[in-house]
Amino acid sequence: MPAHTHKRPTLLDALIPIIALVAMLVAAVYLFSSDSSSGANQIALILAACIAIVIGYKNGYSWNEMEKGVVRSVGVATGALLILFSVGSLIGTWILSGTVPTMIFYGMKILNPDYFYAASCLLCAVVALSIGSSWTVAGTLGIALVGIASAMGLSVEMTAGAIISGAYFGDKMSPMSDTTNLAPAVAGTDIFSHIRHMTWTTVPSIIIALIGFLFLGLNAEATPIETSLAETLDLIDRTYQPGVHLLFPLLVVLFLAFKKMPAFPTVILGTLAGAASAAIFQFDNVVSFVHDDSLPPMVALVKGIWIAMFDGYVANTGDAVLDSLLSRGGMSSMVTTVWLILCAMAFGGVMEVTGLLARILENILKLVTGTSSLIITTLACCIGANIITADQFIAIVLPGRMLKLEYTKRKLAPVNLSRALEDSATITSPLVPWNTCGAFMASTLGVATIAYLPYAFFNLVCPFVSAGYAYFNFKIEPLVESESPTAEAAV
Repeated sequence: MPAHTHKRPTLLDALIPIIALVAMLVAAVYLFSSDSSSGANQIALILAACIAIVIGYKNGYSWNEMEKGVVRSVGVATGALLILFSVGSLIGTWILSGTVPTMIFYGMKILNPDYFYAASCLLCAVVALSIGSSWTVAGTLGIALVGIASAMGLSVEMTAGAIISGAYFGDKMSPMSDTTNLAPAVAGTDIFSHIRHMTWTTVPSIIIALIGFLFLGLNAEATPIETSLAETLDLIDRTYQPGVHLLFPLLVVLFLAFKKMPAFPTVILGTLAGAASAAIFQFDNVVSFVHDDSLPPMVALVKGIWIAMFDGYVANTGDAVLDSLLSRGGMSSMVTTVWLILCAMAFGGVMEVTGLLARILENILKLVTGTSSLIITTLACCIGANIITADQFIAIVLPGRMLKLEYTKRKLAPVNLSRALEDSATITSPLVPWNTCGAFMASTLGVATIAYLPYAFFNLVCPFVSAGYAYFNFKIEPLVESESPTAEAAV
């Protein structure tokens, strides 16, 4: 159907799929609790997409148009899906090779339970700042820190919150981060002006987060389950013979990330480094993992590594707690997460192509009466886009494009827009269970999004700090004439 026959959606049209989705997600959580992301949420997203499709038909959109919108939206997530699968393989080979057990071994020796949460946050922040990738940090250091917390009897939910807080602070402030480059490009400013302006909101937020994690740590009691700390360390030592040489795959990933190699090939090369390390240093463990005496040792070695890559590793140390920590990974472990992301992107694609999302944003813009309300509206729009479109990149680009002209009209420097985009779209993305970031963090760390959400202090605090600055008109930069031409830049 020709584009000129499209009817402009009403606000009710736009709200019906959102209201239906929220109702179904609430029902899914009520009926299935923490297992809702294993299928119930996916059904809710697909049914909400179907409702949006019916509304699209009513407004003159053809199936081909809406299908293209879904395909385009899913295409945006393809890179994330490839990274998800590759991280699953990485986790499997890194446990098989002894890399993860070694990180857990040294971490349990070095990290004090009183300062564990704060130290985890700070460590992830420093590494993410240096490599510019929150996903890489979570998929490497994150899985080890969760394992250490579990072995020490500390909260894995709090640990996941600390990991995500630190990883997103470092990612957000790193000039090597994709979102840190995208936000100023959308707003029409340069990356270093953007980072300087962000320090006013991110530094106070991470300080508040660290204070919160220190408080949690000082009031927590480490109670290792079933085995003492010394016994767990001895078991890891006897099973994997940990040593600094087993950290080689970690160094490979961090080096490649620092050199700005894209995430997918970085993780794949890290997986292959883990496989090589397993073959060299864990030969007997790999062969015994296969449980097939009929195979020649070299064939069993190849089969064991292959299994770890596609179906994960199953530990058999004799200790139930340690086995549960180290039995994970493989591409197959990411299938449910990929299913969730595909359904979420399908819903977001229909909402965008039929103009329903733009209609919501237009009505929100009517609430803007001044500088404060414009910035607070930007924060709200990006958080809403994270929930509806399930992707942080769309949540940056779509509201950014729609609101950029309004910032120029009100004589506000583009760094105000770029900072607001990051303080909301980037920061809150791991807090939405069906968002690509939320789904990735939950699958990689093994902690449900809803479970770690209350402890992701940095991600929760930063949007409020940004809104507070807007409300009190603090550190809001006026537009300089020389900046005006860049405001017309497009992405």
